[in-house]
Amino acid sequence: MNSITLTIDGKLISAPGDQTILEAARENDIHIPTLCNLEGISAVGACRVCLVEVSGSNRLAPSCLTKVAEGMQVQTATDRLREYRKMIVELLFAERNHICSVCVANGNCELQDLAVTVGMDHVRYEYQYPSCSVDVTHKEFGVDHNRCILCTRCVRVCDEVEGAHTWDVSGRGMQSRVITDLNQPWGTATSCTSCGKCVQACPTGALFRQGSTVAEMKKDRELLDFLMTAREKKQWIG
Repeated sequence: MNSITLTIDGKLISAPGDQTILEAARENDIHIPTLCNLEGISAVGACRVCLVEVSGSNRLAPSCLTKVAEGMQVQTATDRLREYRKMIVELLFAERNHICSVCVANGNCELQDLAVTVGMDHVRYEYQYPSCSVDVTHKEFGVDHNRCILCTRCVRVCDEVEGAHTWDVSGRGMQSRVITDLNQPWGTATSCTSCGKCVQACPTGALFRQGSTVAEMKKDRELLDFLMTAREKKQWIG
């Protein structure tokens, strides 16, 4: 693949032509915040936190899906982008019931970290207080829909890494929920292999290991990328 040159935040960089803006930025130590993106699984542009400004376009572009182009000029941290990201994070908090002080992922939550990064000190929007259930029918894990941000990481990792496709998304708008086996309780989902990859992929405390208490749920974000790389390179085959 031929290399192209582009500018990100005033820095001239070189990148393969098949890379996305996000990939090129990461390789050059330029931070673009994300929530739904995770190394080792496909990008879907669900959270819109990674939006960037591209010269010549009035539209904000999702950096995880937008391919680099010769001569492209990208801005990742303008006032407009900061305000958009702050708004998105506030809306995520308002849409569900995120109570960090009693969450298993408190202190180890990507949504919580992003709220600090964007400078969120309050929520300007009306809280929706939806009625969300907690499913602890699985023998090892649980899902708390109050803390789900619909990033679909669990759906993608179950499909693309484990190959089970236990998880999916049901409903629209405020009624959207991640579900297992056509909306069966997780404990009765016969396709689930109990591998725990979905739990590791979850950026919040929505998916957790049973028995975890406040601030105890730490997740290994590099595990999935390691598994995908090992599979592609056949590193475990002697």
